[in-house]
Parts: sequence; C-alpha cells; structure tokens
Amino acid sequence: MDARTGTLRAIATSLTTTAAIALVSLPAQADIDHVVAPGDTVSRLAARYGVPTSRIIAANDLDASATIYLGERLSIPTSSPAPSTLKHVVVRGDTVWDLAASYGVAVSDLLRANSLDAMATIRIGQTLAIPIPANSPGQPAAIAPAPIQASTYIVAGGDTVWSIARRFQTSVTALAQSNTLRNPSLIRVGQALTVPARTATPVLATDSNIGSVSPTSSTYVVQAGDTVSSIAARYGTTVPGIVATNALANPAMIRIGQVLTVPAGAPTALVGSTFLGRTYPASVVAAANVNKATLNSMQVPSRTQMRQLVIDTAHSMGVDSALAQAIAYQESGFDQRAVSPANAVGTMQVIPSSGEWASTLVGRDLNLLIAQDNVTAGVAILRQLQRKGTSLDIAIAGYYQGERSVRTRGMNSDTVRYVASVKSLMARFD
Repeated sequence: MDARTGTLRAIATSLTTTAAIALVSLPAQADIDHVVAPGDTVSRLAARYGVPTSRIIAANDLDASATIYLGERLSIPTSSPAPSTLKHVVVRGDTVWDLAASYGVAVSDLLRANSLDAMATIRIGQTLAIPIPANSPGQPAAIAPAPIQASTYIVAGGDTVWSIARRFQTSVTALAQSNTLRNPSLIRVGQALTVPARTATPVLATDSNIGSVSPTSSTYVVQAGDTVSSIAARYGTTVPGIVATNALANPAMIRIGQVLTVPAGAPTALVGSTFLGRTYPASVVAAANVNKATLNSMQVPSRTQMRQLVIDTAHSMGVDSALAQAIAYQESGFDQRAVSPANAVGTMQVIPSSGEWASTLVGRDLNLLIAQDNVTAGVAILRQLQRKGTSLDIAIAGYYQGERSVRTRGMNSDTVRYVASVKSLMARFD
C-alpha cells in the first residue's frame, strides 16, 4: 500500500460516521456505498450494479474523465429516480434500438415507457415518450450555442452522441457522419469529435421575400461522397468559382462538415421562366431558382423513400394513398428537388401561398423545402379538397387548377387531361 492509498483509506474510515449521517438527508437514489477496489472503473461499477455511468458520475460529482481512486467511497444510485420525458415523433427508418442509442436510454426503458411489446413495433408519425433519467447529461443545465463553423469537442464522462448533438443544436446523424461513427452509441471519454457546422432551417423563397434571400451565394456543408464538381453541378455554378471563392489549394481535398461558400451560377440553368406556354413573373422565377438551389444543396430522400413517405402520410391523415401517390407522381415523379417556374416546390409541387393554407389546416407552420412538411402540405390540401363529399374529379382538378377557379369557371382543357392522367395513375398505385 503506498502512502496516498493509506491516506485515502484513513480519510474514508474517519468519515464513515459523518457519511452515514449525511446519507439520511440524501435523495433515495444514493442507495449503496462502494469502496473503490483494485481494477474498479466507473463503467465496470455501472455494469456490476446495473446503473448508467452517468448517474454514478453525477451522484459523486466526478470530473470529466470519471477519475476514481483506490479506497475512495462512492455512492451508487441504484434506485430509480423519477424520469423526465421527451417526445419523439417517429420518422421513416426509426427503430426502437436506434432511438435508445441516440437518446442514451435503455431499450427496456423505452419499451416500458410506451407500453410496447417485445416486437418493439413502432409506426411513422407515432409519438414516443423518451424517459431521460434525472441528472443525465442528456439534460444539460444550459445548451451551448451551436458553432457557426465546424469545431472539435472532447467527450466527457457520461456523454452520449445524443446529448452532444442536443448541446450543440445538431443531429445524431450529422455527428455520426462527420466522425464516421459506425455505432453512435460507442464513444469514449477523451475522444475528439468534430461537431459539424450549424445548418439553419432553410428559408423558403417567395416573390415577396426574394429580396431578403440572397441568390448571389449560398453556404453549403460538405456531406459524405461530395466533390467540388458534384457541388458545382448541383448549384449550377463552376468548379473554378467554388475554388476561388473558398481559396481551396487542392480542389480534390474537401472534408465532411467543411463549410463552403458557393457562388451563384446562372439562375436560368436551374429553373426556366415558362411552363406550358405561360411565362411567369421575374420575381416568381427568381424565388423558384433560389428554392431549387437550396434543395440541390440539401440532403433529401430518394424517390423511393419519398413515395413511401407519401403512402405513410396519406394513411396517417385518412387520405387515399393511391390518390396521394398519383398526384405526387404526376406532379414531380416523387422528386423532392423539383421546382417549377411557378415556384411550385418539392414532391407535391405546392406553391408558397398554398403551403400557408396547408399550415392553417394542420395547425403548424410547414416548410415546403422539408420533405415531411412538403408531403404533409400536399396531403392536407387533398383532404380538404374532398371535404363534404366533393367528387374525386373536382378534388383532383382543384389541386391542379385551384378549387375556386374550378367551381366558378369549370375545368380548363389542360385540367381535364390532368384529371384523366391522375385517375389512370391511381389504378397503377392501388
């Protein structure tokens, strides 16, 4: 036994009575006293007593490295404190295991909190309760502002990828991609993580706000698989333009999470000004080009994923999924990056004014650049158009021509063709 160990044991012994008295006034979570033995670590104690490492760290006010010393007396909080609860709305691709790993909670706790059986079946749109234990690093007292540029964070004791993502206002997926984490639940104390630059919610450009949405340049955060040439093609600009704007010494060397300023190319290369013989106002076309460039810079679901999103959203909102799919296919071919000269945006090709209407129908603000919001807007409009027993033909025509126009003027010739095409497609998707 070295001198330091002997001193620690002596201190621990002399404090036994005081500690016992103090424990009477401590919360019930400090249930067991453990004297640190050779080979003990916080993680091993957590496994031994069946409690999260974060609770041991919090109960004993340990440092960021979860340092413990031989002979030190630790309080092991083995009883279950009352959890606080977060809400999570299930999206496509979610599983109970992934959510448990992302939020840093046990799968069993997640199942119990939501009365799920062993199959752990969840559905898109379902709201799950996420039980976060008290004193969990998943509930920081203050949330640090997200970095404007990518930064480095050193993992501390009790951290999870989810708690770090929440602290810096980013996503678990973005952190995992930026650090090539094969298993986001496995990070270690002292590990250096790259925190990706904050990506603000994209602004939907309209003819009324186009002056405040700069079409001269955009900010883009490099994703896995990107090259300067692919980014240039996506934005309708040039490789030399991106290289010069960002002072890239080697255009072949860009990294995931890097923030690039992308100079605007020629807007007409993205969205033209005419459609079906009609020429649209310059402000509308300019807004359409900004929205197209924004969607090109974003990660969006594939056409197959968008189709499934349409099906799931239609089911959840009580709309015929065959109708919703037929409209989506007719409008965009399930392409979330589609933008028309009329500034109809995304898979459901909803114009901004109709998006505002849809927002009132569902009771929340919808951003047509976001895949789920875009589909929700389109399906909400379809549901509204079929209210009070409106015929299918009139509802389809209303989606294309506008409900008031159809009721006051009847169907235009191109609307008649549109209705016929959609009804034909419904048979295909039925």
